[in-house]
Amino acid sequence: MKLLGTLKNKFKNSWLFFAFAIVVLILWNTNMLFKSLSQQERTKMELWAMAQEEYIQNPSLSNLTFEVLQRSGINPMIQVDEFDNIIEIRNIPWDAKKQDSTKLYSILSKIKKENEPILIQFRNETGELLVNQKLYYGNSSILKKLQYYPLALLLIIFLFGAVLYFVYKTARIAEQNRLWAAMAKETAHQIGTPLTSMIGWVTLLKEKQKESTPLLEIEKDIERLNLITDRFSKVGSEPELKPLDLNAAVVQTVNYLKKRSSEHVKFEMDLPEKEVIIPFNSQLISWTLENLIKNGIDAMKGKGTLSIQLKELPRQIELLVSDTGSGIKKEVASRIFKPGFTTKSRGWGLGLSLAKRIVEDFHKGKISILKTTIGKGTSFQVLLNKSPLTPS
Repeated sequence: MKLLGTLKNKFKNSWLFFAFAIVVLILWNTNMLFKSLSQQERTKMELWAMAQEEYIQNPSLSNLTFEVLQRSGINPMIQVDEFDNIIEIRNIPWDAKKQDSTKLYSILSKIKKENEPILIQFRNETGELLVNQKLYYGNSSILKKLQYYPLALLLIIFLFGAVLYFVYKTARIAEQNRLWAAMAKETAHQIGTPLTSMIGWVTLLKEKQKESTPLLEIEKDIERLNLITDRFSKVGSEPELKPLDLNAAVVQTVNYLKKRSSEHVKFEMDLPEKEVIIPFNSQLISWTLENLIKNGIDAMKGKGTLSIQLKELPRQIELLVSDTGSGIKKEVASRIFKPGFTTKSRGWGLGLSLAKRIVEDFHKGKISILKTTIGKGTSFQVLLNKSPLTPS
């Protein structure tokens, strides 16, 4: 299995290298093509400039010179004198009757930035410079389009990579969900088998000794195990959301944990006086609240104040669980809801990831760290929708 995993990683890395090599090859090939076309265009412009020099020296044109001057190609061209006054223009959409000359000089300023000028000069027999002109030319439309081709290619590759990443991430999430469901169902099944037997034994013992305190406590623990089994079975499938009083669920959960927590932990509750009826699954939200409270107690090391607040917002209900513990570091806070992540020496790191799944996947709400301060404590925020159709 280890060898197979190594081969898979090598294969994946090979494909990444192969894809990178293809991208580099395409970009290099595009660059070479651009340089080749650019050189061809300059050669044509130099040929035209040579024909222009010949025409200046001998106004009676030969057929070849006339043909070259007529075929100026598709590049925008502006011929200027030694003082940068425009003498001639070609392949430039400019109407002298409708447009001002400043527009033409603005075009010249842009063309100057595209290519180096070509000199058109004529000297007499003594070497005196009689004509000193320059030819400025711009890139053809094809060459300009080719300039942006690498960017377009990189954009396409980026979008393709983003799609692949999205598909990979979606498939991974689906795989995690299947794993959650399978693990939860199997856990519920494994706990359920001995639990049924324990219920039978307790029933027999109660017939012999009805008022036994230990038996009553054992019965409560069995009920608790039964509740846990039911929770796991609901995590493994789509739970049913019913309109219930969230206030009552919070009070019941807090009272249960208060009896089983250290006397040094002070519980404070700030709840609305009226009922808060929203669609939720009582067992799963109770489980979420338990996980948050237990995390808070662990952060306070069994000593401090734990606050639970319930606030009614316009479209949502806000549940805040705050502790006076050690707080959470920033690098830890970003990973705290990921499956398997834990800062404890013992534990699987599933409590908060389960809470996130319950709130966000099942109830379409939101759970997050509202604020945390090192040495002062942490506040978790849970937002639940008032309506099942309301987006979180």
